Amino acid sequence: MGDHIEITTKDGAFAAYRAVPAALPAPAVVVLHEVFGVNADIRQTCDDLAAHGVIAIAPDLFWRQKPGVDLDVRSEADWNTGLALYQAYDRDLGVDDVAATVRAAAVINGATGKVGVLGYCLGGLMTFLAAARSHVDAAVAFHGADTEKYLGEAPSITVPMLVHLAGEDEFMPEPARAAITAALATHANVQVFTYAGCHHAFSRHNGAHNDAKAAALANQRTWSFLTAMLRTAP
Repeated sequence: MGDHIEITTKDGAFAAYRAVPAALPAPAVVVLHEVFGVNADIRQTCDDLAAHGVIAIAPDLFWRQKPGVDLDVRSEADWNTGLALYQAYDRDLGVDDVAATVRAAAVINGATGKVGVLGYCLGGLMTFLAAARSHVDAAVAFHGADTEKYLGEAPSITVPMLVHLAGEDEFMPEPARAAITAALATHANVQVFTYAGCHHAFSRHNGAHNDAKAAALANQRTWSFLTAMLRTAP
């Protein structure tokens, strides 16, 4: 069970969910949510990360539009709310908010100073952009829709990064997946994994398209990667 903290920026302050491991000091991971906000799934992801020895912090990316979004993936009304927020979301300002969270995570009580970013869908795209435009120590992006529109920024990503793609992602057509894979293939610091037969959000806890085997593999790869990349202080 985690708590909530406040992240301060020049434009205002926003909330973030925090889960802390039993042993400190520890590195931190900033967890970026889907269109559903910091909901039960994202909080569970943070709790899982804390169980693996990192401080996990999930910022409210929608705070500029509607603070405190916590949507249910099983509700059609909540889907519509989330999609409307997604369509109006300012990605450039979002990168600023992610960077502010990373800076706060680096100096939070019990932190070593190393900070990774992990994101899903919208959060996966924002992970890609944050890795390209700001300082992070490692990055993991799950099925970041629209990433193909920003591949011109890929050369700016110099930190270690994992990208997880779903082989049958209904929100990321095959040409988009192919473009992402091709653009990142030449980057020695980036690994791309595609999970055949899986749909969007295949690793979401109790999601409609949850694939237990693929989710376990992707999560194990993620935890091992983050442990290796963040284990030492800067």
